[in-house]
Amino acid sequence: MIEIKPLKAAHGSVEAPSSKSYTNRAYLLAALAAGSVRLDRPLFSDDTRYMRQALDQFGIACREESEAVIVEGTGGVLQTPQQELHVGNAGTAMRFLTTFATLAPGETRLTGDARMQERPIEDLLHCLRQMGIRAESVRGNQCPPLTIHGGSPQGGTLKLAGNQSSQYLTSLLICAPYFQQDTTIEILGDLTSKSYVDITLDIMKTFGVTVINESYQRFRIAAGQRYRAQTYRVEGDASSASYFFAAAAVTGGTVTVTHLNPKSVQGDIQFPRVLEQMGCKIDIGDEKITVKGNPLRGITINMNNMPDVVQTLAVVALFATGRTTVTGIGNLRIKETDRIQALEAELTRLGAHVEAGDDFISIEPGALKPAAIETYNDHRMAMSFAVAGLNIPGIRIKNPQCVDKSFPDFFDRFQSFYD
Repeated sequence: MIEIKPLKAAHGSVEAPSSKSYTNRAYLLAALAAGSVRLDRPLFSDDTRYMRQALDQFGIACREESEAVIVEGTGGVLQTPQQELHVGNAGTAMRFLTTFATLAPGETRLTGDARMQERPIEDLLHCLRQMGIRAESVRGNQCPPLTIHGGSPQGGTLKLAGNQSSQYLTSLLICAPYFQQDTTIEILGDLTSKSYVDITLDIMKTFGVTVINESYQRFRIAAGQRYRAQTYRVEGDASSASYFFAAAAVTGGTVTVTHLNPKSVQGDIQFPRVLEQMGCKIDIGDEKITVKGNPLRGITINMNNMPDVVQTLAVVALFATGRTTVTGIGNLRIKETDRIQALEAELTRLGAHVEAGDDFISIEPGALKPAAIETYNDHRMAMSFAVAGLNIPGIRIKNPQCVDKSFPDFFDRFQSFYD
């Protein structure tokens, strides 16, 4: 457990870690390229380590340097893993590797920790079966562990439900150029978290593959395209930057976050604009963004395109005048934990008045009080509620090590505000 000391005002400059979303996508594209790919400044964290170790099982050699990884791509020719692949609670690794495994001959077995074995993946398995792939939930409960019988996935027209997770679509898109036929993915209903699909399309384009996106309802990928071996620099992580922006917001300080691409397609790069709606001042520079805290007011906002900063916003709402209502967040219930339920419990523990439903949460500040915060082994619970401790005495974060999933040195960088 770690206690966060209150701070009169957070001031300073903090470097964002590299993007987890881009890093794990880059690993797969590099693996499928023919030749040596250098990934500069990838994120080194639990989630990306699971991905890197899985690639080794598929016969993809990865050589780690101090600020780079060299991936020896095999042009889509994969070995069958001899052992079951364990990916902890890394959602991107589980979802992305599920389709990746179809390119390897024979049976691949995928599993994760207890929470991962509760996270649904049936919509993706259903798509693989549409190509004739045997893709099964071992326990028949639509969740991992999984067995994937790969070989030569056919492609063709696939129908995918869009409301659960955009990661299912990304999984298919990444591998589609290596399917036997052209692939069309038709989205049933409205696609959630479109900004994460934008990340996928962006990195695929950089590596030389074209996807035709028809208003997020239909995606067309021509077979025979190949990822191009190259040197690729991973941009900063906008989700991880949000905690430092929030620190400025709740303390009335001024914080600059560097190693960011202000023009990024990451949805969470818009989080400073959300804080601006609440009263903060923002300044956008070259590879950096500055937030200056001001008195905060509650807002109503749909965060479907920014799901990973909902917890950050919920904590900022504790210090705003009036009610903050966040909508469009139903898929938070199948993340590392049920994040809506977790937020309701911990914000209430701090003294806020909270109302929550299937896809919304509404927060009104109350008489705030100290508490030991349950993190539910969710890295974003730990990091977002650390921000609350800057303004509320006596905030203790249980299991702070869970931040290793995406941001291993978070508390070290957070400490820089006190130095």
